[in-house]
Amino acid sequence: MSLPNDPTPALLHRLNENINALGAAIEEISIWIEQRGSTDVSTRIEQQLDTLHSNADFIAEAMADLIVRWKPESEMDAD
Repeated sequence: MSLPNDPTPALLHRLNENINALGAAIEEISIWIEQRGSTDVSTRIEQQLDTLHSNADFIAEAMADLIVRWKPESEMDAD
């Protein structure tokens, strides 16, 4: 795989995708655990997922802002 000179936007996008995928997978596990009667564990998992959910909009907005402000290295060298 060939990376651009500055992979920052792509890296941020992929990190955000990974965070969302982990959250979704953990949510599925939490549902499975709850269905088997371990509500204490499920509750603790849900509390951690709340952190992911509450930060998701901020992360997405901040990433979008960074990408809009991002200048390729060739543009930065011209300044």
